[in-house]
Amino acid sequence: MKNIPPILYAEDSQNDIELTLSALSECNLHNKIDVVRDGQQVLDYLRYQGEYSSRKKENPVVILLDIKMPKLDGIQALRIIKADPVLKHIPVVMLTSSAMESDIVESYNLGVNAYVVKPIDFSEFVKKIKNIGIFWALINKTIEK
Repeated sequence: MKNIPPILYAEDSQNDIELTLSALSECNLHNKIDVVRDGQQVLDYLRYQGEYSSRKKENPVVILLDIKMPKLDGIQALRIIKADPVLKHIPVVMLTSSAMESDIVESYNLGVNAYVVKPIDFSEFVKKIKNIGIFWALINKTIEK
C-alpha cells in the first residue's frame, strides 16, 4: 500500500476538534489526523522537535490551521512555515471562525492556499470539513519530498 501522509490539524477548541474529526471520518480518508493545540506545536511537529522528535519523517498532505490559538497564533505559524524553504510547499488551509478582512488579506499575502470560515450551523460545518478533506487529501496533488 502506498504511503499515505497525515493531515495536521491545529486547533485549541476541543469541541471543534471533535466535530472536525467526526466529519473527516465520514469521508473514509485513510490519512491519519495529527492534532496539535497551538502554533508552537505546529512548528515543533513540522521540525521534528520536542515531543515530535521521533515521529515518522514525512510532511503532512495539508495543514488545517486555526488563527486564534495560544502561544503562537495561526498567522504567526503560517508566516514561519511559508518562509521556510523545506516547509513552504505544504498546503495550508486556514480553518477559522475569523471572517475579518485583515486576517483574510494577511493570510493570502503570507501564502495560505485556502481560507475557510467555520460555519456556525452544524450541518454546514460538517459539509465544509468533508469538502476540505476530500479535496486536500484525495484530489490535490502536492510536491513529494
